[in-house]
Amino acid sequence: MKRQARGGGPTAIGASSAETEGAVGEAADKAGADQLRHRLGRADLRAVPEARRALRELLRQWGRPGRSEIAELLTSELVTNAIIHTDHDAVLTATVSPRGLHVEVRDFVGRRPRPRVQPADDSTNGRGLLLVQSLADAWGVRAHGVGKAVWFDLDGGLT
Repeated sequence: MKRQARGGGPTAIGASSAETEGAVGEAADKAGADQLRHRLGRADLRAVPEARRALRELLRQWGRPGRSEIAELLTSELVTNAIIHTDHDAVLTATVSPRGLHVEVRDFVGRRPRPRVQPADDSTNGRGLLLVQSLADAWGVRAHGVGKAVWFDLDGGLT
């Protein structure tokens, strides 16, 4: 399993007024992919468990045991970061295709996140991107017109 940070990804996203959309768009259907789009309200921590539930539903039939749980954990970290470290709405997009899972959280703040050195104390802060870096097959940050998208990829582990 190769872990790398790289720019870009297969999914381009934009702001959406819809709360959640499952299996949307002809492009997703044609590629054999299912997609979730979930709008995250500004400073709304209820969005974290809502995003996990929506992702769990999308991934019901995906990957080998344990991969969906990793996806939920990493998605929770990205969603939490977007909610806590920005003062804007964000958009979660998850796409499942034969190649694997691509998740990204797009926010509207240009400041790029950086993994921090592991805290020496028992603090629960500062570990989110370290988890993403450790558990994702690939991850990165991509700038867009207004803000950025932080993303990760997981293969289904079926090979």
